[in-house]
Amino acid sequence: MTLTQSLLVIAALIAISAFFSLAEISLAASRRLRLRQMADDGDVRAERVMRIQEQPGHYFTVVQIGLNAVAILGGVVGEGSLSPYFAQLFELWLGAEAAQTAAFLASFVTIIAVFLVFADLFPKRLGMSDPERLAVRMVGPMQVLITTFKPLVWLFTNCTDLLFKLLRMPMQRDDKITSADILAMTEAGARAGVLAVREQQVIANVFELDTRLVSSVMTSRDRIAWFQKDDSEAVLRARIVAEPFSAYPVCERDIDHVLGYVDAKDMFQRVLSGQPLSFDQGLPLHKALVVPDRLSLTEVLEQFQQAHEDFAIIVNEYSLVVGVITLNDVMSTVMGDLVGPQDEEQQIVKRDENSWLIDGVTPIQDVQRALDIDALPHADEYETLAGFLMVMLRRVPKRTDSVSWSGYTFEVMDVDSHRIDQVMVTRAGAGAGAASSG
Repeated sequence: MTLTQSLLVIAALIAISAFFSLAEISLAASRRLRLRQMADDGDVRAERVMRIQEQPGHYFTVVQIGLNAVAILGGVVGEGSLSPYFAQLFELWLGAEAAQTAAFLASFVTIIAVFLVFADLFPKRLGMSDPERLAVRMVGPMQVLITTFKPLVWLFTNCTDLLFKLLRMPMQRDDKITSADILAMTEAGARAGVLAVREQQVIANVFELDTRLVSSVMTSRDRIAWFQKDDSEAVLRARIVAEPFSAYPVCERDIDHVLGYVDAKDMFQRVLSGQPLSFDQGLPLHKALVVPDRLSLTEVLEQFQQAHEDFAIIVNEYSLVVGVITLNDVMSTVMGDLVGPQDEEQQIVKRDENSWLIDGVTPIQDVQRALDIDALPHADEYETLAGFLMVMLRRVPKRTDSVSWSGYTFEVMDVDSHRIDQVMVTRAGAGAGAASSG
């Protein structure tokens, strides 16, 4: 075989090996969601790729047969065709025996290098760039090869399956997609610039709804503005002016005996139309949706949808009212950082690069996000910043008490009737897990 013929054979073997490498990596890297989209758009080849991904044994067996056969042939042809020419070259400086040895090594390294670059690295990087498009192009020829080499495929596949069974390993690819997978993809999209950072944060907040309890975003009991059923019109007007909300619980005797709620829109309409503002003179009283305080925000959304309501009373296991929540409260949690920084009612105020003023009832997840803290101790024992301080101090905090954790110092600035109003958080030099009282 002449040198030209040998080089043509080597080039053909490289092309064949590149084909198998491309077929292998494109199938392995293809994303099932993208293939499903292609199939829904009418590409029947994408359906075939997904079926092969479910049972890829025959496919990869053909790939390995091809790769190994080509590698062996490439070594034989390459060494035999290139060694004489390298030997002639090396004999100019070396003896005959040394030249033969050097020629063999030079032929071996050359063939390995050429196959590594053109038959392995290049096609695999090419396959990773657009795996789904390449996989649907490869699936037809690969199915022909699977049929052609069926006896060998059957033998090697069954031997491999037997090993999997002996080792008790799963035979099928697990394509389950978790919320963590989706969040990882959105974070990668944000880093790549495909998603805006704020959009990525909204998606993360949506998944967080399932882990946050309703009590983490509710209006707590001591902040609820409510009416007695027999309150006069003057009292109702004064309460609306002092504490404007979208809805008000209506109670009998005390807040734990809720009769229903009144919508602020109904009250405004009656005022504008000159009608009396009194419950015994036609002011509509709506039936209140009552939910337990251990529900997640996702479950509360479902309750709102089923009851066609956007306002709910939250009670504890003793049937005592602990707070109220509206649909807007839940949506504000989803929007997160999209809330304007100039909002006077915001619970976290960044004073400078190293200090924050935070309301004691701020959900602890929001505090962690604002401070970029991955985890806090005893996280299952509290839901707010005030709860964190109580757990760390093991008592009701008083003014000037402080807790240091993860490089931050949390200092109580204001306490009202045992309720923590404001906490100053400053970035410290080191993260110690100790609590101290001032």
